[in-house]
Amino acid sequence: MFGLGKEETLTLHVEGMMCAHCAKRVSDGLKKEPGVSDAVVSLEEKSVTVTGKKLDEAHLKSVINALGYQA
Repeated sequence: MFGLGKEETLTLHVEGMMCAHCAKRVSDGLKKEPGVSDAVVSLEEKSVTVTGKKLDEAHLKSVINALGYQA
């Protein structure tokens, strides 16, 4: 398909997530951002893997921080 561009993946370290509710909050918050197609949280690894187009790492970190966690 033309014009779709290639998706990229970015993994960010996140402190402060303790449970499934925290993981869902981070995942749902990131999925609302433009260009983000998926956000998968690993509580074990204390990370979130974001997939999307033209991902802006600094912006995604600010979203995580605004949700009450530390990226």
